[in-house]
Amino acid sequence: MRHARRRVVRRVTRLAAVGGLLLGGGMVAQAAMASETPATAARPLASAGTTGDTGAALVAQLGTARTAGSWIGTDGRPVVAVTDSRAAQAVRRAGAEAKVVPHSMNELKSATSTLRSAPRVAGTAWSVDYRTNRVVVQADRTVSASDWSRMTRVATGIGGFVHMERTKGAFTTRLNGAQPILSTGGRCSAGFNVTDGRSDFILTAGHCGPSGSIWFADNQGNQQLGKTVDSAFPGNDFSLVQYNSGKAGDGADVVAIGGGKGVRITGAADPAVGQRVFRSGSTSGLRDGQVSALNATVNYPEGTVTGLIETNVCAEPGDSGGPLFSEGIALGVTSGGSGDCRTGGTTFFQPVTKAMAALNVRLLVSAQNAGGAQGAAPSAAPSAAGSQGGAAPSAASPGSSAPVTGTTQGQTLLAKLTDTRNVGPGLLVIAGSLIALVATRYIRAEQDRKAYQRYYSATWG
Repeated sequence: MRHARRRVVRRVTRLAAVGGLLLGGGMVAQAAMASETPATAARPLASAGTTGDTGAALVAQLGTARTAGSWIGTDGRPVVAVTDSRAAQAVRRAGAEAKVVPHSMNELKSATSTLRSAPRVAGTAWSVDYRTNRVVVQADRTVSASDWSRMTRVATGIGGFVHMERTKGAFTTRLNGAQPILSTGGRCSAGFNVTDGRSDFILTAGHCGPSGSIWFADNQGNQQLGKTVDSAFPGNDFSLVQYNSGKAGDGADVVAIGGGKGVRITGAADPAVGQRVFRSGSTSGLRDGQVSALNATVNYPEGTVTGLIETNVCAEPGDSGGPLFSEGIALGVTSGGSGDCRTGGTTFFQPVTKAMAALNVRLLVSAQNAGGAQGAAPSAAPSAAGSQGGAAPSAASPGSSAPVTGTTQGQTLLAKLTDTRNVGPGLLVIAGSLIALVATRYIRAEQDRKAYQRYYSATWG
C-alpha cells in the first residue's frame, strides 16, 4: 500500500498548475507576474544593513559562549542577550541595548541537540526564544499523552530553561491534500522568481511536489509552464520549477498581495527576530506579523525540517510556497504551521537565502532595480534586517507597490490566473484544465483516487 500511495502521489503532483494553490473558492495570490517593468537581470544576496545586522555582528564578535542571540526591540534598536557585564558594556558602546541572561547560546543549542537526538515525535516543534532566554518546545493536538510525558521528561533532564507548551491545531505543511484531487490535486503557490544565469525558475516549497512534477499554463492541460527540477523535503523545504520557455518574462520581480496590487521585490536577506514581516497567500491573502525565532525545527507528519523562520503570521491550507517579505526584501517561502487566520497561529518559512545558496540561483529583479540595463553588473540589495533604518518594527511596510498585470495584448494566461480580480475566470480555466487532465493519462483509476485521499487524510491535521 505504501508503494501504491507513492505512485498515486507522483501522479497527482502532475496536476500541479501555475503559481498558486487553490483552496475551495480561493485563488492564486502570487507567481511570476506580468507588468510593465523592464527586462530582468540577476541580483545577488543582500549586503549588510544597519539594525538587525548590528546585533548579529556583535554576537559574532563576542562569541556564542558570551551571547544568546539578538533581536529588534520595540523602538527599532538592536538588543543583544549577553552573559556577563563586560560583554554588556561592549554592546552598549556599540550603540545597542544589552540584556544580561543566565544561559549562553552554546547552552541553548546543546538543549536543541538533545531534543533532536530523542525519539522523533510528529506534531512537535522547538526553537530558541532569544527574548526569554529559553528553548520553547511546542506540541500540537495530535501528540499523545504518553509522547507528551516522554518529551517532558527529556526537557526536565535538560534544565528549567526548556519550556513545554501545548498549541491549538496541528503542525502541517500548508498543502491542502485533503481536498478531492479533481479540484485541487496538489497545487501550490509560487514564491519568487530566480535564475541560474542560463534559465529562470520559480522558487517554491519542496513539499509541493517531488522532482518531475509538471505545472501547466493553458486550459487544455497541454502547454507546460514548467517542471520541478530540484526538490528538497523533508530536511529542508524548497524546490525549483523550471520555466518551459526558459524565461520568467516581464514582471518577474513582483508578487501579488490581492486586489490587483503587487509588491516589487528588490533583494533577499535573512530576517531578524522581532522584525515585522508580510506573507501573501492564495487562501488568506496578505497577512503580517513578527519573526519570533530563527533556526526552528518542526516535526511534520511527513518528516523533520530544520533551519526554519518561525513567525506569528497566520496562514491556512492553500498558502504553501507563498512569499515572505518585508520592505521589498525576499525572506522566505511558506512551509507550514498550525492555527488559522481566525484564531491566529504559528507559521514557519524556509529561508530564501539558504534555499538559493543550496540551489545556486539568484533572485530575478527588474533592470531598473538592479542599477542599470540588462546585463549590467548587479548591485547589492539592502538588508532586510537593516531596511527599517532603526524604525520600530510596526513602521515596516511590505515594500513599494507595483502593478500585477500589463497590457491586455501582452498579458499571459499566467498573469490572468495570478490576478486576484479574475477569480471567476481563473477558476473556469483551472476547472477546464482538470477536466482535460481527467481525460488523459494523469488520473487513471478510482482506486488510485481513493488511495490518494486516504494518504492525505492520514497526514492532514
